This record gives sequence, structure tokens and C-alpha cells, in this order.
Amino acid sequence: MTKSELNNLFLTTLLLLIFSNTSFGQKIEPKERITEHDHSIASKIMERDYQLYISFPSGYSTKDTISYPVLYVLDGSRSFQIFNPINKRFSSIGKIKDVIVVGIGSGLDAQSWAINRYFDYTISVDTLSERKADKKYGVPKGTVKTGGAGRFLESIKNEIVPYIDKHYKTNNDRGITGHSLGGLFTAFCLINSDGYFTRFGINSPSLYWDDDEFLNQAVTEIENKNDNKIEWNIPPTKVFISVGELESSSMVTSMVKLSTNLVDYESDKLDLEWYIFENETHRSVIPIMLFKTLSVLYGKE
Repeated sequence: MTKSELNNLFLTTLLLLIFSNTSFGQKIEPKERITEHDHSIASKIMERDYQLYISFPSGYSTKDTISYPVLYVLDGSRSFQIFNPINKRFSSIGKIKDVIVVGIGSGLDAQSWAINRYFDYTISVDTLSERKADKKYGVPKGTVKTGGAGRFLESIKNEIVPYIDKHYKTNNDRGITGHSLGGLFTAFCLINSDGYFTRFGINSPSLYWDDDEFLNQAVTEIENKNDNKIEWNIPPTKVFISVGELESSSMVTSMVKLSTNLVDYESDKLDLEWYIFENETHRSVIPIMLFKTLSVLYGKE
């Protein structure tokens, strides 16, 4: 499929979303909405609320015993608007495996969303970035905090996923995807993989975070495994990594560095595809990379 065809499909699905109301088969009473979240969950671990946006495959029903894989999407309030129509459309025509998409949102306005993601998605404390973000968002010094990725992953595993598993027909096939800082967090989940997630969509990852600290650790770990022929103790895992050609040089080079090192690590368990989208910026690439994430991670053979 060409880039032009991808853009046309994206526009078509957005129009379908705008001009139609969609009802979803759920274990609780279904409701009709476009971007309103389905649930709000209070996280004791993170000490804040998260909004959950649920997209079901076309055949989802409470009247059978079929269970489904789940793709957890970071920055859910924004990404959901793209994922939802694509998931419904592709599921209905058999282009992808049936999957439940769960968007995880935090913050009901632009400022709180931005501040929360700085903490949730970053894997180390970077005080310089914190102060820059304070000024950027016009908040008092010390408002923006970083380095909460470990806690956020704990919240996903112990609060958000159990909640989804309790209310919906899920199985243990879990994926996670994110863009920018969300891509950094997804890469963190991959490198520290314990088999909890087996599908990863790492898009425009901010691997340069904290002077490449995480990127260097990841590359060293992969090289050590490769040099010493150490088997990565993971189940069969599918990974998609992408970036826009016109993004910052640090974004592109760090993404290529991680991808090529993963390619060099030869393992039957790791199914990797990476891609640079031509003539796309950090923002313009989002619809196409989200479309590609879904088709690569859940496309039918």
C-alpha cells in the first residue's frame, strides 16, 4: 500500500468516525460516543486517575466464549481517535486479527496531560528537562517531575490490566505502543521484557532522553547477549519500530541505532520490523505510524 493510499484510508476512517455513532458489545452497558472515555480508574500506585478508551473488534459479543488479545495504547485520549476507526474497519474486512484496543489517558486538559506523561513515560530523572518543561507549560518551578516509568509499568500490570481483564473478554496476548516519550516507555518495556507484553509498537521513541542513558544501556545489553550468545528469555515477540524522516537527527539516529542492534541479535523469538517514513515530521507521521503499528503487530499472515 502506498503512502497516498495510507493517507486516504486514514481520512476515510476519520470521516466514518465523525459521521457515525458506534455502539460496542461489552460486559457492562454499552454506550455511544466518539471520544468520551469508557472508564476512569483511580491508581493508588500513581496517585492519579487514568481514563480508559476501549475499541472492540467488529465481532465482539458477550454471547460467546471467544477471548481477545489486547493492545494498550499510550496517550490514549489522542491516539484512540485514530486507532478506533482503523481497528473497527480492518477487523470487519479481515485485514487484522481481532483485537481489543485500550487507550490509556491521563489528564483531561492539554497541560495536565503533558505534565503527567513527563513523569509516567520517562525512565530516569532529568532535572534539566524538568525545568525546561516548567517554563514551556507556564507552571511553577518544580511542577514537572520525571523518572516514573517503573511505577507506571507497575500500575499498568497491577491496576489497569486487571481492571480490563475483569470487565472484558481478554486473554494473555498483550501488546503496548506509544509515540515520542510513549515510544521511549514502550522501548523500556521491551528491553526489560519478562513476557508480560509480547507485541511492541515503538514509534518516534525519545531514546535520546537523559543524554542517551537508556539507549546506551539497551545497546550494551543487546550486544552482551549477542557476543556471549546468551538467549533472551522471552516468549515469541513481535516488534515494530518507526520514525519520520524529517524528525530531529537525534530522534532518527537513536531509533536506527536501537533497531540495527536488535536486528544483529539473532533469535527465532524476536520478529522485528523497522521503518523510516519518508517526508514525515514528528507530528505528521502519527496517523500513518499508528496505522502501520496495528497492521504489523496484528496483520493476518
